[in-house]
Amino acid sequence: MNTETGEYILALITTLKLTEKEIRALEDEAAKWKDRMELARAKGMKDLFSGAEKEAERINNKLSGLQAEGEDLKNQIDAERRQIPALAACQRSIDTDLLEQELLAALGKTREEAETERTFRELERNSAADTALEALKAKLKETDVEK
Repeated sequence: MNTETGEYILALITTLKLTEKEIRALEDEAAKWKDRMELARAKGMKDLFSGAEKEAERINNKLSGLQAEGEDLKNQIDAERRQIPALAACQRSIDTDLLEQELLAALGKTREEAETERTFRELERNSAADTALEALKAKLKETDVEK
């Protein structure tokens, strides 16, 4: 994970925590206005009841918006966290050609020299296999002749 991604996720989490704190405060405020509505209704004060009802509705609307924002932030955080392994994998990917060039340079060889050496090793391997095959054929012929 690069630092920009980490900082972005940290900013999202910080915003989420502040939003959750504001949601709790609004929930307390909504409960207070609900109690005030009940008190005004019990006392028969219609004008106070209507004012408390409007305030409670305003707070509940704001609360709904913040709750939706909180859910959106949680979804964004989850999405970013799911991307972390892919980002880390991209950073860990190895350029094999570059690695080969660096190893050859460390050995003091060029790519052409390495190719030539590989070709000779392959020829030597094939030659050894051909020699072993010829030896096996000769041995089989000797056992066939003896029978």
